[in-house]
Amino acid sequence: MSKTKNIKVSELPVFDPARYLRDDEDIAAYLTQIIEEGDSGELANALGVAARARGMAQIAKAAGIGRESLYKALRPDANPRFDTIAKVCKALGVRLVVQTEQHP
Repeated sequence: MSKTKNIKVSELPVFDPARYLRDDEDIAAYLTQIIEEGDSGELANALGVAARARGMAQIAKAAGIGRESLYKALRPDANPRFDTIAKVCKALGVRLVVQTEQHP
C-alpha cells in the first residue's frame, strides 16, 4: 500500500492561464470566451493574462502605455477606459467585434 502525502492548498502551484496562450488563435479564443460569458470585470484581467503571455513590456510599448500603467490598468479589480482596452487589443493583434445574437 502506498502512502499519500497530504498537500496544503498553499503548496499547490498557482494556475496561470498565460502559460496556455501560445498563439494569436489561443488569445482570440480566450478573450472571446471571457466576453461571451458577460463578466465585464473579468475582461481587464483577461487582457492582462494575454499581455503576460506575449510579454507585458512588448505589449505596453506597442500600445503606447507605460508598463507599470498597463499592469495597473489590467489588474483583476481594474476598470480600464475603452481606449486602453482598444490599444491593448490592437497591440495583441486582436479586435473586438460586435455581432447580432444568434437565436435558436
